Amino acid sequence: MTDAAAEHTVDRSDRLVILASSVGTVIEWYDFYLYGSLAAIITVQFFSGVNETTGYIFALMAFAAGFAVRPFGAVFFGRLGDLWGRKNTFLVTMLLMGLSTFVVGLLPSYAAIGVAAPIILIAMRLLQGLALGGEYGGAATYVAEHAPPGKRGLYTSFIQITATAGLMLSLLVILGVRTAVGEAAFLDWGWRIPFLVSILLLGVSLWIRLKLAESPAFARMKAEGRGSTTPLKDSFGRWPNLKLVLLALVGLTAGQAVVWYTGQFYALFFLEKTLKVDAALANILIAVSLLLATPFFIFWGWLSDRVGRKPIILTGCLLAALTYFPLFHALTGAANPQLAAATVSAPVSVHADPADCAFQFDPVGKTVFDSACDLAKSYLAKAGVTYANVAAPAGSVAEVRIGETVVTSFDGAALPRAEFKTRKTEWEAGLGAALAAAGYPAKADSALVNKPLVVAILFLLVMYVTMVYGPIAAALVEMFPTSIRYTSMSLPYHIGNGWFGGFLPTTAFAMVAATGNIYYGLWYPVVVALVTVVVGVLFIRDRKDVDIHG
Repeated sequence: MTDAAAEHTVDRSDRLVILASSVGTVIEWYDFYLYGSLAAIITVQFFSGVNETTGYIFALMAFAAGFAVRPFGAVFFGRLGDLWGRKNTFLVTMLLMGLSTFVVGLLPSYAAIGVAAPIILIAMRLLQGLALGGEYGGAATYVAEHAPPGKRGLYTSFIQITATAGLMLSLLVILGVRTAVGEAAFLDWGWRIPFLVSILLLGVSLWIRLKLAESPAFARMKAEGRGSTTPLKDSFGRWPNLKLVLLALVGLTAGQAVVWYTGQFYALFFLEKTLKVDAALANILIAVSLLLATPFFIFWGWLSDRVGRKPIILTGCLLAALTYFPLFHALTGAANPQLAAATVSAPVSVHADPADCAFQFDPVGKTVFDSACDLAKSYLAKAGVTYANVAAPAGSVAEVRIGETVVTSFDGAALPRAEFKTRKTEWEAGLGAALAAAGYPAKADSALVNKPLVVAILFLLVMYVTMVYGPIAAALVEMFPTSIRYTSMSLPYHIGNGWFGGFLPTTAFAMVAATGNIYYGLWYPVVVALVTVVVGVLFIRDRKDVDIHG
């Protein structure tokens, strides 16, 4: 340990500074996750000019847009953080995040200003992604550089709570507003209130962060003239450090990211969109599981100071990969037992000429899926119904078979648009009636939801999240020197969480729509988590006892 590190002790004021940093980060995550929590409503408000299925995919793409740019924010703000300081940089990211969220709350709908609405919305998401790309690395580095040796895992675990706390805060605010104004008013205008409230939270956050002092490690480094003048080149242009960046991505953050998003965001998506659980109830169940599991972020961070970061993170990834399929099957039975029973008693299959079936992924909303096969699969995917694909003779008209019942589709390609729309509405009503007669519910019956079991399953999913996420900040901070730490750790974290994690809902939805299996999208996080386990075991070295002040 260097003399500089040894002479720094953490007193009461330092702990208050760390707490203030964590509170500010909670509010940034609150801003960011409002969109994900309200994706279904935003689809109606801003993408109402396209069909329902494409509109939801388009909304998910806008959600992912906030993640896609996060690595660029990591590079841009990481460089500023290593040159300009941790404190000043995350003041800027906070301002960008809060203002862009507030603008979404004021933004007119598609019905009012047309295509400008989704364009402006996605622009705000891009700004949010850039800001968050610079936020996390600064907060994690700042807290770690305040922590005494032997307590970095514990101290940085408070930063790890902030993402879950921000998501939980967003769910609670949404639930509170929904209850206060009523469902109809919330769908019309009440959804804007959580976004508008962010301006008040922004004021509180800026006030807190203006009280922060600069990181002692950074201040000492600058005073001694040891800072990097080219942090991007030193981070990514030199192989020894670039190799560490790549290992941090594949051997730590990629698996951590997919476990994090599966356990929290995709679990909510699965409950609402696939199992058709009432949105308010789904939010309550997720919020309860998050509340119960959140203390374990601290536990795993504390334990990582004793046993190391690597074994805890990789064990979480392995457990998740091995148990996701049985857990999500159990979630179906607990949350929508009618759907689970119908799937067994009246299995659904689509018999169609494979040449008649398109890959139904259209983010720009210009394609009309009007073949007999596409009409059948589109309806079943929206209804959350698992179905098998059966190849039929070339040129045959697609059929949906529900047990012994057969519903023949129709080819709408040659029909005039008005006639096609009328025919489609009538055909979907008939297919819906056939599914209902076979026991497939249009929505989950809230009275039949086994709430304790659902919470227990969600709690276990979030427990995996706490294992992989609690120690990750300390693990990343310890891999890189002070002069380029902000830049070097931010990029692998945000490629992992921004790309591998952020695109999980869109990717999983497309996989489910293509195969007809509501669980098929789970292969994405399972495979990524297993790759991280293998690479982590073979190539990652645990650095829990290294001196980070050099």
